[in-house]
Amino acid sequence: MFEGLTEKFSRAFSSLRGKGRISEADIEVTLSEIRSALLEADVAQEVVESFTGNIREKSLAKLTEISRSTNPSNEIFAIINAELIQILGGQARRIRFAKNPPTVIMLAGLQGSGKTTLAGKLAKFLKDSGNTPLLVAADLQRPNAVNQLSVLAESIGVPIFAPESGNGIGNPIKVAKDGISEAKVKLFNMVIVDTAGRLGVDEVMMKEAIAIREAISPDEVLFVVDAMMGQDALRTARAFETGVGFDGVVLTKLDGDARGGSALSIAEVTKKPILFASSGEKLEDFDYFYPERMASRILGLGDIQTLAEQAQRAIDSSSAKRLEEKFLAGEEFTLEDFLEQLQAVKKMGSMSKILSMLPGANSGAMKKQIDALDDDELIRTQAIVQSMTPKERRDPKILNGSRRARIALGSGRSVTEVNSLVDRFTAAAKMMKQMRSGGAVPGMPATMGNFANPGMPRSAPKVQPPKKKSRSGNPAKRAAEEGR
Repeated sequence: MFEGLTEKFSRAFSSLRGKGRISEADIEVTLSEIRSALLEADVAQEVVESFTGNIREKSLAKLTEISRSTNPSNEIFAIINAELIQILGGQARRIRFAKNPPTVIMLAGLQGSGKTTLAGKLAKFLKDSGNTPLLVAADLQRPNAVNQLSVLAESIGVPIFAPESGNGIGNPIKVAKDGISEAKVKLFNMVIVDTAGRLGVDEVMMKEAIAIREAISPDEVLFVVDAMMGQDALRTARAFETGVGFDGVVLTKLDGDARGGSALSIAEVTKKPILFASSGEKLEDFDYFYPERMASRILGLGDIQTLAEQAQRAIDSSSAKRLEEKFLAGEEFTLEDFLEQLQAVKKMGSMSKILSMLPGANSGAMKKQIDALDDDELIRTQAIVQSMTPKERRDPKILNGSRRARIALGSGRSVTEVNSLVDRFTAAAKMMKQMRSGGAVPGMPATMGNFANPGMPRSAPKVQPPKKKSRSGNPAKRAAEEGR
């Protein structure tokens, strides 16, 4: 996501780095490069002109102050970052809950935008947040839409109200109204109404969406849009805003849009906030949209906060506490522990996706390394460990030749791969043991050895080599030899 844009932004900033003084001409050169980068990313021209114009105005107003700064390029960077956050919506907005439940959310958008899948993702997200959502299948037009939503509902353990089979049969307005009545009777606090879309904006779709909105009076109408649509997304958003009206935007397929123009344009053009973003095929690939975090990723600063939150969700707190206690108690780190952590990492998504949130991940050599990652390596590693007996996982020292051959056969991997995994694990376990004792790890800075002991000095004291034992029988000479 935004790889090309991030790289171009980085090149634009490179001309400013290292300059002791920044002139008006320097600012214009940078803005010209940024303008080209945004237009290539399919950002709406009106947004580009507004964005670069604001940066120019604010930079020139502070030019004297910027020039006096010890790092003037950082001052310009801060202005650009602030403006980027603004065009992305400013601050993250949450769902507005109804004073009297249930809170009704109506989803609207074109066919193919991922609206039905998004309904399932949103339901799971709300359920995981402690809510009790009910899905209402009011898309009775698209073939198999009701069945698709029913399958999604079952997979996430969320109830669904689907009295009609759909496929062009049934009254969507009645289904939507009856669904809300069902939620009130059964005390669901959230209702998600999936409505029909079309391949393009037409009168029939708009009339149906308007009728549903008037019938159920939703607390939130969310416009679902495919991030890969580019400029078409803006035209569709304007049509929906004029026809049905909506309160917020949900971006789908954000992981597939390398240009990202719609994400950078839609909030500014519609003046409606982006509430959620879907960035993958898995039901877990869904979260609130944070303008400041997205701006950070576009500018190559990564998104450590989101990464930390995903890790927290993926790693079971009781499991993490148990491993921490085990580590501090001096117990051995086993392959069972390793498998547990491996499964937690898999919940977070592919390794390339995880690493893409690190600063600098979308540019230069780091991006090449991430692109070269084989995400199937985690699967292969897991297969090897799962082919071991519990005893073997707890004590890898017993893994002789015949055991390793059996594990290779059971996992569908080679003995060489099994040997490599065991060797790497042994080295990692040894490293952890050294870290626990506060010693420096070979091949790493000494400060790494203090990871498990935050109270220790950051720089480990130099270890003096043991002195040779004096062989002199003269006490004075022996003392001199021993440095006393």
